[in-house]
This record gives sequence, C-alpha cells and structure tokens, in this order.
Amino acid sequence: MPEGSLQRPFRKPIAWQDADFTDPEKLDKELRRQFDVCHGCRRCFNLCDSFPRLFDLIDAAKTGELDSVDSRDFKPVVDACTLCDMCFMTKCPYVPPHDFDIDIPHLMLRYRVAQAKEGKVGFTHRQLTETDRNGKLNCGPLSGVVNWASSCGNHLTRPVMQAALGVDAKAELPRFSKKTLVRMAADEVIEINREAPAFGRKAVIYATCFANYNQPEIGLAARKVLARNGVETKIVYPECCGMPQLETGQIERVAGKAKRVAAGMGNYIDDGWDIVALVPSCALMLKFEWPLIVPNDPGVDKLAAATFDIPQYVMDIAKRQGLAPGLKPVQGGVTVHIACHARAQNMGRKAEEMLKLIPETEVAVIERCSGHGGAWGIMKENFEVALKIGKPVAKQAAEKKHGIVVSECPLARSHIVQGVGVAGGDVADTGEFTHPIEILAHAYGL
Repeated sequence: MPEGSLQRPFRKPIAWQDADFTDPEKLDKELRRQFDVCHGCRRCFNLCDSFPRLFDLIDAAKTGELDSVDSRDFKPVVDACTLCDMCFMTKCPYVPPHDFDIDIPHLMLRYRVAQAKEGKVGFTHRQLTETDRNGKLNCGPLSGVVNWASSCGNHLTRPVMQAALGVDAKAELPRFSKKTLVRMAADEVIEINREAPAFGRKAVIYATCFANYNQPEIGLAARKVLARNGVETKIVYPECCGMPQLETGQIERVAGKAKRVAAGMGNYIDDGWDIVALVPSCALMLKFEWPLIVPNDPGVDKLAAATFDIPQYVMDIAKRQGLAPGLKPVQGGVTVHIACHARAQNMGRKAEEMLKLIPETEVAVIERCSGHGGAWGIMKENFEVALKIGKPVAKQAAEKKHGIVVSECPLARSHIVQGVGVAGGDVADTGEFTHPIEILAHAYGL
C-alpha cells in the first residue's frame, strides 16, 4: 500500500444500524485505534480545536501515550469537532483506501450517535437543531420581536439567553425574515430569458432552512440569475436536510429526511429538472452524506447524482452553454471565503470561478476555516475559541480592503465580519451582500 493520499479517498457507508456501531467497548477501541494514528502524525493540529485537545490530553498523560488517557476525557475532543470534513478531505494521509482506514469526522459522528441513543444530547443543542420548528415560529409576524431579542446589542435579553441556553451574548445570531423564501417566490412572477444560451434548462431550487427562514435574498438572487440565463426554476422546501441533527448524532432522523426528500424530488428529476442547493452544507448532505447514511437507496442515489451547489450550477451553465451577456463590473472588489462544506464536495473553488466571470472585478479568495462550525461557534464555551480559529480569516478579509466580503456559507460570513470587528477592522466595509450568487445578481443589475 503506497504511503498516504496517493490514491483517491473514498468513504464507507455509515453502519449506524449495526449493534456494534454504538457498543461502548467497540466504540472505545475504535476511538483509541484512530486517535493513536492521529497522535503519531499530528498533521491536523491547526485545523480545529479537536486535535489540539486530543494532543494535549496525550501529552499530559502519565506515559505520554494514549494508553494512559482515560476514555471519559475523550468527550471534549468529540465536542470540538464541527464535522467540517477538512481533515478527511485535505489533510489526512491515512483515509481509505489506506490500511489505517482513518475517518475522524465519521468517528466523531459515531460517538455522538451513541450519546444520542443514551439520551445525552443537551437541551439547548436539541432545541437548536429544530430548524423547521424554529423557522415556522419565528419567521413572519414575530420576526421583528425575535430579531430584536436576539440582537447582539440587546443587553436585556442576550444575557438571559446566555444564562439559560448557553449561547454567548456576544455571538451574532441569524435574523429571521418576515416571509419565507418559498412564499416570496410564489408571490413574484419572474420572466425567463428565452434568448439565453441555456434556455430550456430547468432547476428545482432546494431552499434550505437557512435561505427559507433567515435569508431569502440568497434564493431570490439565484432565481433571478438563473432566469436571466434562460433557466426555468421552482423553489421548493420539503424540510431541512438534517445537518443540525447529524451534528448531534440523531442519525435516524436524518435517514428519514433523506428518504422523504428523495421521494419528493424523484418526479422532478425524472422530468429533467436539476436540483440546486443554496447552502453548501445542504448540498453536501444531499450529494455525499445521505448516500452513506441510506446506502443502496435508488431514490437517494438519484437525488445525489442530480444535485448541484449553486455556484457549481452556474459554472456548469457557463461551461456547457455559456452565460447570458450583461454582466457589469463590481466596484471595490470582492473577497470570497470558500466554505469548508463547499471544499468537502471536492468540486473545486466554484464560487471563485463564478465571480471571476464578472468583467473588470478584482476577486480575492480565502480558503481557511472561519471558526464558526454551525451551532458550535455560538456557544459560550466555544465562542472565544471560534474567534481565535477564525482570526487568520478575519485578518485576511481586513487586509484585502475590498468593498464586499462574502462566503458560500452565510453563517461563516457573519462570523468573519464579526471577527474583523473584534480585530479592530471596519465592519461597514464588507458590503450588504453575504453570498456569491448575490454578487452575480448585482453584476447583472438584478
């Protein structure tokens, strides 16, 4: 077997339904096996806080080796993993097909599945994963009150939230929209450009919970860009992709979501519609995680093969048919952050490629962890660490001095902007846009 990363890595199906998967002794044995390989390599020391915690544990142990580390001390190591997949995709030389068979993100998932099975998922984390319930409650007439209460500037409610839920009072939280993306799209008639080279293509835009409830501007921009390029679109939102549940080990719920959404999308795919996800975490779930959680399911496999990330889809149009004319320069330049879950899709830096199609526009790229990590980075025990991890990204964003800073992950973008502010940079200089597709819509004058 060649030494490390000389063959294309692959992932095995997640055997979450096997009794051995959550067996405490077998899980501990596998944790120790993989952690010992990590200890001997340490290549991932700077990716996230999970590996430094592991290495500090080992270094402080009596023997300086894993054999003298108490298994109860593994939990903080697992808690620090954000399932970003960067160790598997970009760093580890021992992922399958190597004999060492290392997959730390899915090992951390296995631990969390065992925790969830034992009822050890905390109250706050369970509530944060209920994105559809929270979205339905807070998106609409109550959005103004909810946004007021969750604002970082609210010194009345945020300390209460910190004390009751453990959400750091300084962490920026997503705002809720007055109307869902699905409803806004239904209320707006959009004209398809029949003269565009890609006229005839059809795409179902999977709204994702974030775009549907929090930031519909992303979906509206995508719809307008695709219409300008001759693509007929439908915006649908059957339910959340399950990434929040995956992060807390609720894998059976994720499997159910995969089967239901895939069944609902099947007819569209059979009728020639592409599936386009607006947020990279959701695209990653549909394309890669669902087929591993529900292996050999024809509907899930069909959906995975038909799914695009939105910048990936625009670039597919650009390369196959060519984009419609009309793009104008964006003044001040753009800095784009390539999100971890976009990188984990192994498709290249599509957001950068897409923005570089805009004429006479300077585009700079940041390809490093923002430190946010979904719900992980907003918690009191993690927030300062999250800012520290994201500090190099915030520093780069400030140094670029571009008029606009965007990320394929809107939550990461918010964290980067906050990091710029903490570092003493000018937050106002980052512009009103958050996602690269909004920049393309702006360049089209949409």
